[in-house]
Amino acid sequence: MTPRFPRSSRPYAAAIIALLGALLAACAPLPPQSPQTTLAVKRIASPNFDQRRPNLVLLHHTGSDAAARGLRTLTDPTRKVSAHYLIGRDGVIYQLVEENARAWHAGVSWWGGTTDVNSASLGIELDNNGNEPFADAQIDALLALLADIGARYAIPGANVIGHADVAPTRKADPSIHFPWKKLADAGFGLWCDAPPASAPPGFDLAVALTALGYNPAIPEAARTAFRLHFVQDRPTSEEEEKALAYCLLQKKAEVAPF
Repeated sequence: MTPRFPRSSRPYAAAIIALLGALLAACAPLPPQSPQTTLAVKRIASPNFDQRRPNLVLLHHTGSDAAARGLRTLTDPTRKVSAHYLIGRDGVIYQLVEENARAWHAGVSWWGGTTDVNSASLGIELDNNGNEPFADAQIDALLALLADIGARYAIPGANVIGHADVAPTRKADPSIHFPWKKLADAGFGLWCDAPPASAPPGFDLAVALTALGYNPAIPEAARTAFRLHFVQDRPTSEEEEKALAYCLLQKKAEVAPF
């Protein structure tokens, strides 16, 4: 829990400025801060709590040519970045962080009003350099892992998304080559086959993107991320994008938890 200080105190202002600067300068968030011990707090333990339960799955590619390199990065204490899982090209699944812990994989991000995506998500890295198709064995392992995760958490099916969706000004993973349709066909994420039916008159694309989860404060970046995820390398017009967004909103309302 973030410590509370009087608004007028200089230490509070200095701490906020330092924290914002660090968040804007780094891809991964700072580790959780220890609670302050100077406050007069009476501690009475309650048995009424449980562990963190993720509500999103965030997919990444490592940007490297070998799983060993990605593993080194994700386990290096000086890099301050991690993920819950890494899946190699050969389909081997590595668990790096316990699911009930907060891994540092999203960085400065936003999705559906959530600004601390790390606290709400499980992060899965896929061993891929970003310029190549994803291996069949790797995607099969990902589908099996998602099904296994679904046995423990009622995550909405629409909440399997990419790093670019939550951080579109900084990230483009898991890249244009990622097979989102294959995942959606298995119940993980959203997809609409082109061309969908036209959107109704007056349909607002920017409002629709916000309803899907994209950050309305950066509309052009949000639209770019939307195209990267759902259009990929297919040329489209704005009317086609409106139709696609309308279709996806309907799918989002229908898709069940996995």
